[in-house]
Amino acid sequence: MSPSPAPLAGFRLLVVEDDYNIASELGMVLGAAGATVIGPHPDAESALAALAAGRPDGAVLDIHLGPGITAYPVADRLEQMGVPYLFATGNVLRPQDPMLRGRPYLEKPISDRLLVRSLAQLLAPSEAPPPGA
Repeated sequence: MSPSPAPLAGFRLLVVEDDYNIASELGMVLGAAGATVIGPHPDAESALAALAAGRPDGAVLDIHLGPGITAYPVADRLEQMGVPYLFATGNVLRPQDPMLRGRPYLEKPISDRLLVRSLAQLLAPSEAPPPGA
């Protein structure tokens, strides 16, 4: 029996995370799942520069990147580009921000399995309903 393919094989994923240890772990987990990791980027400026250089297939964004600094500018740009993304944050009080409505949201600490499964679902092609349905 052949091993199952890596669930994120072929996907290029932008990672925006300001905590070095968490960023390193995210990179290892996503890489082991077959993804090509863009970053990780510790701030919105470097993430936006990476987006200017090329379109990723998806993204994982920490919301808070320092005192008073968020990844929302990156999320805005991803929206404009039509790139799916999810938020992964340690902020236990989910902000009542319209930016988060309808967005996948994972609360840290996140299990490796949950992160990979959530991204695989986010990136899976949506199935169109059959004609006449």
